Amino acid sequence: MKFTISWLKVHLETDASLDEITEALTDMGLEVEGVEDPSEDLGEFRICRVVECAEHPNADRLRVCRVETYSSAASDPVEVQVVCGAPNARTGMIGVFAPVGTLIPGTQIDLRASEIRGVESNGMLCSERELMVSNEHDGIIELPDDAPLGERYIDYTGRNDPVVEIAVTPNRPDALGVRGIARDLAARGLGRLKPAHAQAVEGRCESTVSVSIDSNARESGCPAFYGREIRGVENGTSPEWLRTRLNAIGLRPISALVDITNFFTYDRNRPLHVFDADKLKGGLRIHWASGGEKIVALDDSEHEFGPNMLAISDDAGPVSIAGITGGKTTGCTRETVNVFLESAYWDPLAIARAGRRLKINSDARYRFERGADPQFTLEGLELATRMVLDLCGGEPSDIVFDGSMPESDRTIETVPERVANLIGMDIPEPEQVRILEALGFQPKKVAGKLLAKVPSWRPDVAGEADIVEEIARVASLSRLEGQPLSRVATGVTKPVLTPAQTRERAVRRTAASLGYNECVTYSFVDLSLAELFGGGGDSRQLQNPISSGMSHMRPDLLPGLLQAAARNQARGFEDFALFEVGPVFSGGRPGEQSLQAAGLLVGGAGRRHHRRQLLGAGPGPRHHRSERRAADIFDAKADVEAILAAAGAPKSALVRRGAASWWHPGRSGVIGLGPKISLASFGELNPRVLRKADVKGTVMGFTVHLDSIPFARSRSTARDALVSSDLQSVERDFAFIVGAKVEAADIVRAASAADRKLIDSVEVFDEFSGAEAEARFGKGMKSLAINVRLQPFERNLTEEATEAVGKRIVDSVAKATGGRLRT
Repeated sequence: MKFTISWLKVHLETDASLDEITEALTDMGLEVEGVEDPSEDLGEFRICRVVECAEHPNADRLRVCRVETYSSAASDPVEVQVVCGAPNARTGMIGVFAPVGTLIPGTQIDLRASEIRGVESNGMLCSERELMVSNEHDGIIELPDDAPLGERYIDYTGRNDPVVEIAVTPNRPDALGVRGIARDLAARGLGRLKPAHAQAVEGRCESTVSVSIDSNARESGCPAFYGREIRGVENGTSPEWLRTRLNAIGLRPISALVDITNFFTYDRNRPLHVFDADKLKGGLRIHWASGGEKIVALDDSEHEFGPNMLAISDDAGPVSIAGITGGKTTGCTRETVNVFLESAYWDPLAIARAGRRLKINSDARYRFERGADPQFTLEGLELATRMVLDLCGGEPSDIVFDGSMPESDRTIETVPERVANLIGMDIPEPEQVRILEALGFQPKKVAGKLLAKVPSWRPDVAGEADIVEEIARVASLSRLEGQPLSRVATGVTKPVLTPAQTRERAVRRTAASLGYNECVTYSFVDLSLAELFGGGGDSRQLQNPISSGMSHMRPDLLPGLLQAAARNQARGFEDFALFEVGPVFSGGRPGEQSLQAAGLLVGGAGRRHHRRQLLGAGPGPRHHRSERRAADIFDAKADVEAILAAAGAPKSALVRRGAASWWHPGRSGVIGLGPKISLASFGELNPRVLRKADVKGTVMGFTVHLDSIPFARSRSTARDALVSSDLQSVERDFAFIVGAKVEAADIVRAASAADRKLIDSVEVFDEFSGAEAEARFGKGMKSLAINVRLQPFERNLTEEATEAVGKRIVDSVAKATGGRLRT
């Protein structure tokens, strides 16, 4: 939203400076985005007189001028010599002088004293293009003889009006008019809001254009439509003051009628439209379009109506896209004589839907979809009629009207103490009342409560908190002082993080310490990726997705990490590790989500060395002292075990088969508590999934289900006591002949269960399988060897006790797997 200071002062009686105005606007929430102050570029250019103009001794087309210049309007004149090449330079003319040291805006040249063909020149006589007034450069500026010498050129020509641009938030449609901005400034105390009342214009004839609103359109599209015909107008050029204002805010003056509608759009936030009445075929009908109707807009672009779009039509078809733009066939030209002036109230949602679907961005749409003042609809028509009569002449008809104005009166109840409770500012009650009255509210004190009637131009004010906000922003939130919160209890503060939050923090720190880089991806993925990871379906589909590639809630963190990996590979990164901690969704209802941690290992296993290099602690992944190898399943297994340990997972968790379909069927595993509770999955990603995600090479990964990890029964933060023994440990090796399909984990589990008190650890250290093993042990057989470490605590183990434990181990393995001891 742009406006000039002089335009603002039409509504605001103020002596405030430009800086005071801009600071107050930003402080009240109308952030100033820019200020164009002509005095910064043109303030040094002053009106001068050429005392003498003579031929240049060394150039036929140059002239040497003695110029009478002034440093201000009240200073004594000083003569300087200027070399000028303008053909209209002559003795006695009045022009515009630029002294040495001035930046010429049209050429961006810093003016310096110089010699031109042997003659000294100490300034410049300027053309209009050099001052960026116009493109005229055939000669220097020539002013009337009575122009005041020494006055600034911008003051003399009225070009000293700063232009202010503010950012208006969607909840403040009233600030899309200059008067609304003036109202805020007056409430702040920077002046007095001038009264503005529309005097009704008496009709002198009946309108030949009738108006009707279809009943279904009246309910949810156009509650009220006003209009009147004005006959015998002369649609000429707008007066200078109107053209200057429109030019200043970036609008091109077209004709008096069009300029009047543009003026009220910015002056009072009241978009209007004017039809050429002679081009209309019958009366106007406001209705919902059926779909398929076409119209050529005022900018010559063609648009097709869709169903549920509001149209204004005559007997021949659509003549306007309601509330957005008019049609070219009924637009006004210089030859227009009879016009029909429209002022209507349109439903904001209907205008927003149509404008978005048609991709039309107009000033009218911008204002109507945010909510124009419904009660100003008729008043806006009266003001515009008066200006048309003043500038174009003509005879007005009676006003034609259909519909009924929607009820906008509402009263909000509050108490003066609420400001201190919500904002923390102590604003006296009389000041609160003054602010509300200045903003157009009608406050009334009843039984200790404040009843504030909301003005029709503030559709955003709907509750008590909005009233408090209005008082606080006008009083200035910069006055708010920070206050320390009182302590709830004395002593050491209790932990504020929940156990789940503490676990999540530990997981993040552990993954980062392992060399992973954290990612934060969208919670949405496309349908194809969602289906690969067990998702998709209507329950997780978004009704209004950001894009077609983000149509479903993610069922797993891996799809987002794979997309991030693909983008990194496309930019030349080969070896990296990524992780993320975030929610995943099993459905679309509340509660159907869980917390997950996932990671990817892409390329070489030297990504930890790469992290060390980033921290300045060692060589990178490619170095003559380090050997590069591809990451494998054991890297992923080691990392996921470290993360599970940091999350507090029980040590009894074991690895088993049965990973989901997006993992490689033979190079993956599941870590769980028994067959039903899964804590994590790890391994190599399925090549089919990698091709779909456009990720090259082999990728290892892991997924940890943080919500499935049980919390420790003890809430103590102290570590367990160290359990050690000063007795000698004993190690024994056992080799078992088992079936080829028997898993090593089954043997380890069976051996560990033989004597949980003495057996400290069981590890697999050898496997003999394949054709040679079958030839030796029998078809479908293999050999697995384990090392068992026994640690006594009460007394040293005797040979007999060791043999007894060994026998129990052999019996336990045989019972669990059917294996026998290899001899």
